[in-house]
Amino acid sequence: MSKSPLDASAQLPFDLSLEPAAQREDLIESPANATAIAMIDAWPDWPGNTTVLAGPVGSGKTHIAKVWVSKTGGMMCQASELTDRMNAIKDCVDAQGCIVLEDAGADELDETALFHLLNMVRQADTYCLITSRTWPAQWRVTLPDLLSRLRATQVIELLEPDDLLLKQVIIKLFADRQLMIDEKVVDYCVLRMERSLETASALVAAIDSEALAGKSPVSRALAAKVLENLGMQ
Repeated sequence: MSKSPLDASAQLPFDLSLEPAAQREDLIESPANATAIAMIDAWPDWPGNTTVLAGPVGSGKTHIAKVWVSKTGGMMCQASELTDRMNAIKDCVDAQGCIVLEDAGADELDETALFHLLNMVRQADTYCLITSRTWPAQWRVTLPDLLSRLRATQVIELLEPDDLLLKQVIIKLFADRQLMIDEKVVDYCVLRMERSLETASALVAAIDSEALAGKSPVSRALAAKVLENLGMQ
């Protein structure tokens, strides 16, 4: 008998064909992300031109950033690529487009390039959203002018996904696949899974794959099997 993909590997099988929608109405709100969503809704009435969105891995920073850049127009850039993409960023800012700088503080930061970016954004009277796993004070910045600029920047904290958010996200992800799921099965998964929106997406994809392979409905027993295969039981 042939094995299903889940029997062959314990790696999370991300389904890249179902990207999270990047519209404001697609954001699911809970106490974990309410402040970050309020930030999006408040734009452009921000206290300054730059905001830092800080939160742990799997908290939804990139999804929220994509929703914001979709609303505002502009471009996204990884912090590690900032130096190489300064010309494209300058063209975007000159056209008053907004910038998302992703994952600042994760790698060595080009402090001079970041300082120039913040200056460009302020001079053009446009906006920059920086995502990070840590707060700016932990980035080990040494350039005095950049330090001063970052201290004056609004920082919004995104918390680890709570049960309510994980449950609503899982239900929506199944609905996106035209699948109905018993809320008791969802509760069972939420209690046992890693607390990450990426894990929620991967788990739904894995359950869907297993259900299709076995031509069986999505049940608690099937969810338990997938969770065990993914090392979450």
